Formats: sequence, C-alpha cells, structure tokens
Amino acid sequence: MTGKLYLVPTPIGNLEDMTFRAIRILKEVDLILAEDTRTSAPLLKHFGINKKVFSHHQHNEHKSVTEIIRFLKEGQQIALISDAGTPAISDPGFLLVREALKNELAVECLPGATAFVPALVNSGLSADRFIFEGFLPVKKGRQTRLKELVNEERTMIFYESPHRILKTLEELSQYLGADREASVSRELTKLFEETVRGTLNEIKIHFETHTLKGEFVICVAGK
Repeated sequence: MTGKLYLVPTPIGNLEDMTFRAIRILKEVDLILAEDTRTSAPLLKHFGINKKVFSHHQHNEHKSVTEIIRFLKEGQQIALISDAGTPAISDPGFLLVREALKNELAVECLPGATAFVPALVNSGLSADRFIFEGFLPVKKGRQTRLKELVNEERTMIFYESPHRILKTLEELSQYLGADREASVSRELTKLFEETVRGTLNEIKIHFETHTLKGEFVICVAGK
C-alpha cells in the first residue's frame, strides 16, 4: 500500500483560521514537511501536534524530493506545510507534487488560508476574472513581465515584500498608469491588518509616509 501526500494550508496570521480537518490530518500523518521548522514549531505546539518534522524548502527541495517519494512508496502518509498559506502558492510544493504524480502516488490538497483571495475580495476590483502573478522577478525578466501586463484586461494580483513595495508600486504606475485603480493589503488576518484603495499613485504616496511592515498583496484593475 502506497502512502499519500497531503498539502495542508496553515494560517497566514490568525491561528483561528486553521481548519479542523487540517489539524486532524497533521495529527494522523507519519511525517510533516515544513518550509521552516522553527516557524512551524509554535503552530504545531499550539494545536498539540507532535510528529516528526523535516525541513523542505526552496534550497533543498531538489535533493529531498527523491527521499520523500521513497517514503511515500513505502506507505508513509506525509503532509507538506509552508510557513503560511497554501503550499505551492509562491512557496515550495510544486516539484514534490509533480514527482508524486509522475510516480502515480496519491496527492490531496486541503482547502484553507491563502493571502490573495481575501485581498482580492477586499479590493472592490472585479473578481470575476483575474490573474495571479505572485512575486515579480527581482532583476532578470522584471521589465519584460511588466510590459506583458500593460494590456492585461483582468484584475492582476501580486505579492510583495516590505523592502520592495514602494519600488513595485512606482514601476506599476510607470507601466500601467499612475491613475490605474488598485488596492494594497498588508498584515492580512493580523491585529494591524490594513487595506488601502485608490490609484496606484495615491497608494504609493500613502505608503511613503506609513508603516512598511508585513507581507503585501497588490491588486490592480485590468485595462
């Protein structure tokens, strides 16, 4: 009997967003793969989950995939969690899922927290059709990606870090137009959650004089 790989979403801030099913699966599996074991330890302790935890992140995933596939073939039930949100969404997970499916192993992704959904719904922009771009390339390919989005008609969603948010807002204004409607959410589900709506230029001006803390989700109206 072969094992199964579970992709288990974890809260992006508020621990109350952990689902009953996610807790049950994490208690039942033989092994948990965590992006950063130090980050996941308080979460697992909070819910009374005492399992073997191995590190699985972007720097070791190419090497660790082979061993994990072997464990699954031996019948182990394995759960993959990221630091926050749903694995494989701007986080490690894709390579492992692909290899598991190549080896005809069972894969199951639980529903749960992910940052871009509440940010999109909160934005007031069209949620009927949208594209998720994740993080823009830091250097190589960045301008090319922005040029490709100039004529995009769907709502665009980006992730960004605190130290690059102003640069990204400036570049989005440059390529898409300073008067393009947008919304930026930060610290989603946490105590100081904030969503700022307006034009790209208005939002940039706001964050030039306000706190740049937490992970950011940028939603931009399509053309």
